[in-house]
Amino acid sequence: MTLPPPPEQLVAVELEKLRGTMAEGFARVDGSLALLVQRGDQTDRQIADHDQRLDALERARWPLPSLAALVAVCGLVISLWQFANGS
Repeated sequence: MTLPPPPEQLVAVELEKLRGTMAEGFARVDGSLALLVQRGDQTDRQIADHDQRLDALERARWPLPSLAALVAVCGLVISLWQFANGS
């Protein structure tokens, strides 16, 4: 008949199992955090790209109101000129 292992050995085995479980858990958490960091970086790049595109659209749009005002003033001047010459 064999004797059961001493309690110190049982504690050491249980501690080793616990260490393995903890290491596995930390590895899983590390992987999840790395994925979140990667997604955050992708989001930052997308936001920067959208900011650049929006700035380009805003710069390209500024002449439109000025052009509309210029056409309106030209139309007014032509109307006044025609009114003055017609009278």
